[in-house]
Amino acid sequence: MALTSRISLQGPPTSEPEDFLSSSLGVIFPDDVTNQHGDAEHSLAYASPHLPRPLHIALSDPDQENDRKLFSHYLWNASLLLAEFIEAGSLRLNLDVNRGELEASNFDVAGLTCLELGAGTALPSLMAALLGATDVVVTDYPSETVLATLRKNVAANAKLEHSPRHTLAPTIVNGHSWGELTTPFATAHQARFDRVFVCDCLWMPWQHTNLHRSIAWFLKFKSASSSARAWVVAGFHTGRAKMRGFFEPTALVEAGLEVEALWERDCDGVERDWVWDRGQEDVSERKRWLVVGVLRRRAERVEG
Repeated sequence: MALTSRISLQGPPTSEPEDFLSSSLGVIFPDDVTNQHGDAEHSLAYASPHLPRPLHIALSDPDQENDRKLFSHYLWNASLLLAEFIEAGSLRLNLDVNRGELEASNFDVAGLTCLELGAGTALPSLMAALLGATDVVVTDYPSETVLATLRKNVAANAKLEHSPRHTLAPTIVNGHSWGELTTPFATAHQARFDRVFVCDCLWMPWQHTNLHRSIAWFLKFKSASSSARAWVVAGFHTGRAKMRGFFEPTALVEAGLEVEALWERDCDGVERDWVWDRGQEDVSERKRWLVVGVLRRRAERVEG
């Protein structure tokens, strides 16, 4: 089943000429994939056969230019993919993910504390809250427009009747600017989370270092009982050159992180190895693909 098949627009019929053109692109160009979903006039319904009822996802209507530049007023395919992984891992569904030691079951959130950075619509966080996580914190840039939409989505969907397990994790929303680690929120939550979700946050190369810092700050420290991981998913729509530096080994080492698994997956579930450079990539083709990364804290060196 195609990644985007779970999403449908909710709201008034489209009337703008550009909307008609957009909706017809799949007929004109059958290989073209929509990688951003929704607008201020239309909410989204996320329907999974494994959830008792659809989730209803509101989108923000940013009135400030700085808020619009965040692009958090869309649901992106990276969030759809991580939501599907969390569902498959937590419910032990058959999902073809096999990268060495990594399988679908590795995305089980049962009994874990979870944090989302740059959440946008919070779909992966909502799935975690409904599928057995013990505690979920949803964050995005501290813009009241963005945070109000996140609170609306949590209030509408973080309900027992939406959970196939009849469980619900406490879920809160808070502002967080990547790399700002002296705020009351950051100091109160240092090293608290088993899982950190990062979806489509890699298109700003100038923020990679700050994002590394936040991931490392919030992940639990390594211990015999801790296997903390960050799940990072991002599309290639802005170009591989802009986002690949996030996975540069030296930069990760400086933050105390390392890659456990890294691969590419398209909207139909086809997987391939991650590569640093694929040469000239067609725009329509690269929109179909996402990178999936699993990060962990670096192994402690043992001095002998």
